[in-house]
Amino acid sequence: MTAIADPLPIAQALIRCRSVTPADDGAMAVLEGILEPLGFRCTRLRFGETENLFARRGGEGPHLCLAGHVDVVPPGEGWRHDPFAAEIVEGVLYGRGATDMKGGVAAMLAAAHAPQPRGSLSFLITGDEEGDAHDGTVRVLEWMAANGQVPDMCLVGEPTSRVRLGDTIKIGRRGSLTAYLTVRGTQGHVAYPARCDNPVHRLVRALNRLVAQPLDEGTEWFEASSIQVTSFDVGNPTTNLVPGEAKATLNIRFNNLHGAASLERWIREALEAEAPQHEARFSCSGEAFLTGPGPFVEALRRAVERATGEAAALDTGGGTSDARFITRYCPVAELGAVGTTMHKVDECTPVGELRALAALYGAVIAECLG
Repeated sequence: MTAIADPLPIAQALIRCRSVTPADDGAMAVLEGILEPLGFRCTRLRFGETENLFARRGGEGPHLCLAGHVDVVPPGEGWRHDPFAAEIVEGVLYGRGATDMKGGVAAMLAAAHAPQPRGSLSFLITGDEEGDAHDGTVRVLEWMAANGQVPDMCLVGEPTSRVRLGDTIKIGRRGSLTAYLTVRGTQGHVAYPARCDNPVHRLVRALNRLVAQPLDEGTEWFEASSIQVTSFDVGNPTTNLVPGEAKATLNIRFNNLHGAASLERWIREALEAEAPQHEARFSCSGEAFLTGPGPFVEALRRAVERATGEAAALDTGGGTSDARFITRYCPVAELGAVGTTMHKVDECTPVGELRALAALYGAVIAECLG
């Protein structure tokens, strides 16, 4: 092993794989071809239609896992640069996944070329982060637990930086609960309301109970929880007909003052108070979690300052990531590129920033395993 490698050719090789979830198109083979000569023992794990990879080097001492994904969202229309050509124009690398997060994975692999101070370094790479996430990180973690491979700490390389590389470390995420609500009444003519039971009115009253007051005012590390009604459907084009059914969907992004189960009970209570004939179905994509300041987070902050000069802010905002699964097993945080172009047309990353990210991950390895 020598110094940190150049992440650019690795990122280009990955971008040229058309790995729109759940397709792999050779992306995992690119990783194996780089990691095995570096002394990593690679284990390919296929669950359903998804290819995943776990690779580990070293045994004794602290175990740091670097996690990420090589699947990408569809490119869409309107690109000025081929989304899978990995073109460089005026010092900027273009392509789907350049930011989210093939560039990040490439930077992690480049950092792994440097001498490892001690302990164990591993990679958890999935091809199912942008999709349903049923056959990706969740399943790999189960395999890791069953085979004695659970790390002491894990860094997810999602693009967390806001303006400058390293300005933000994610130490938690809000939970996400979606509720699908149906209220039934009695259909009838609008001129005879006494003969009807309007489900629209009942559903509106139930929703008002839910949104009338804030769920909370936030915590030291989390902003206030948010409830948003995202759809309201009656399916009634007739102006003189009271419908027999009304439906609504809402989403709650909640902090660690709440759990999905307690929020489900709260929603059901509102429905029962206003709409005896109702159905409710729930989907929780992840609970809120927090990796509080401690040795791991402080090591990340030292690495950021050492590599970039930034005093990284600790944050819990944004959407969800695979860190919500990893937190069940070990402390986890997220640190990566500036994410302004992720999922956009002409997604890109400056080559200089990509190389700086590799140096940052090298500092992370040194701080966590040094």
